[in-house]
Amino acid sequence: MAKPKTVNSKLAGVQELLRDKRVAVIGAGKIGSILLQALLRKGLKPEHARGSVAHSDTAASRSKSLGIAVGTDNRQAARGADIILICVKPPSVGAVLEEIAPEVTKKQLVISVAASVPTSYMQSRLAAGVPVVRAMPNTPCMVGSGMTGICKGASADQSHLDIARVLFETVGRTVFVDEKHMDAVTGLSASGPAFIYIILESLAEAGVKVGLPRDIATLMAAQTTLGASQVVLETGDHPALLKDAVTTPAGCTIDGILELEEGKLRVTLIKAVVKAAERAKQLMFAE
Repeated sequence: MAKPKTVNSKLAGVQELLRDKRVAVIGAGKIGSILLQALLRKGLKPEHARGSVAHSDTAASRSKSLGIAVGTDNRQAARGADIILICVKPPSVGAVLEEIAPEVTKKQLVISVAASVPTSYMQSRLAAGVPVVRAMPNTPCMVGSGMTGICKGASADQSHLDIARVLFETVGRTVFVDEKHMDAVTGLSASGPAFIYIILESLAEAGVKVGLPRDIATLMAAQTTLGASQVVLETGDHPALLKDAVTTPAGCTIDGILELEEGKLRVTLIKAVVKAAERAKQLMFAE
């Protein structure tokens, strides 16, 4: 596993990218606002950022909290932007693209975070040659620990992927994948936090069961989950090897693992990701 870039090199890359770029976020809701906040912290000029939402009262509130121009006109937001982030729900992507299409040229980059919407669908609603990149971030982006899968459309090249990578590295880690794997990314890293929260909650409940106060049990469960994940990321070792290092002969850990295996936790988690990935294929058509 490759070592992560240093904070300073990442920051320099973001600042260089954002120096003169204009960014528009169509659908400045939860993930859109998170991305805007991160980009503004890393050097995006407020006057170079724009957002749009569906309702005027939300626009006023979002504009005040972000310190940028936020309105309800998607076309106006997209006009003249170098990077257009599409952060609306999958069924709304088609209508939004058709609305902004007259303003979008080959000199702009369109990045969509809508699950299940293929780049070919987006390209068919824009002028020929407009570069489109598809990204799938997850909710831990809100604390800078997100995971984003990125793929490119037919008219995008490596430079467009690099722009997307730099943008999403402001809120966590990124990985490039072929588009055929994007639904799997959705099922694993986008849905995955919910699965981890259930595991974390269960560990905390177990701590209460064996006598720990609930706040202490929750803290220990959360930090243990964080620490174990960090070891995987920092060492690059296979989780099975790390598990074996904790599991001493005739110790208490092996008894716990036997209970997990008997309860089919491993198989259940695999099935959960598979089901989520299968559902991700259908989100584009789900109202």
